[in-house]
Amino acid sequence: MIIEDTDVLIDFLAGKDPGAGRVEQELRDGALYTTVINRFELLSGSKSLKQNEKVQQLLEALKVLTLDVSAADKAAGIRRHLDQKGHGIGMADSLIAGIVVEHGAHLLTRNERHFNRVQGLKLSHWD
Repeated sequence: MIIEDTDVLIDFLAGKDPGAGRVEQELRDGALYTTVINRFELLSGSKSLKQNEKVQQLLEALKVLTLDVSAADKAAGIRRHLDQKGHGIGMADSLIAGIVVEHGAHLLTRNERHFNRVQGLKLSHWD
């Protein structure tokens, strides 16, 4: 399972590759996943009615993974570990990482600088 990060979904909405092509393919395959945190980021980032409509249409086609107790515990451990090392990635990215790790999935993101820091998190590549 591959979970798309917010930046990749924004690329799709803007028609910008490589994200747009990858998301379009996964939409056709019915295999497009994201997290409830990414859903929040997309909805809160909508600046106009037109943008909100595009976001809502995309979200209807996605499978959204939620933050349950186990994923929250994993996210807390990830955040604590990285903060102790002085390499924090922020709350939202910690929550996303916790959900992805909990599901044993891969994350497709352009923000590899943050997510490479997370031990046990598998990143997907553009191929």
